[in-house]
Amino acid sequence: MKRTQTLVQLTEELVERLDSRADSLGVSRSRLIRELLERGLAEEAEAELARRMNEGYQRVPQSEGRDAWGDLDVWVQVMSRRNMAALAEDEEHSW
Repeated sequence: MKRTQTLVQLTEELVERLDSRADSLGVSRSRLIRELLERGLAEEAEAELARRMNEGYQRVPQSEGRDAWGDLDVWVQVMSRRNMAALAEDEEHSW
C-alpha cells in the first residue's frame, strides 16, 4: 500500500500525549496516529450504518414479528421455554 506523507498541525500538549501513548504501546507516533484515524473512521462508518438502519425501521417499521414464516415472537418464546426446560433437566441430572 502506497503511503502519502501529510502535514498536520498539532498542539504541543497533543504531541506529548501522542508520544506518551505511543511509548507505552511500543509503537511509533505515526503508527499510533494511523491506527487512531482508522479506528475513528471505522466507528464513524458504523454509526452512519446504525443511523441509516434506524431511519429505515422508522420509515418501514417491523410488523409484530410476523412474516412469511410465521410469528417470530411466538417462536422465540417457545424456543426459550424449551431451552430453559432442557437446561433445568441437565442441571438435575448432573448431580
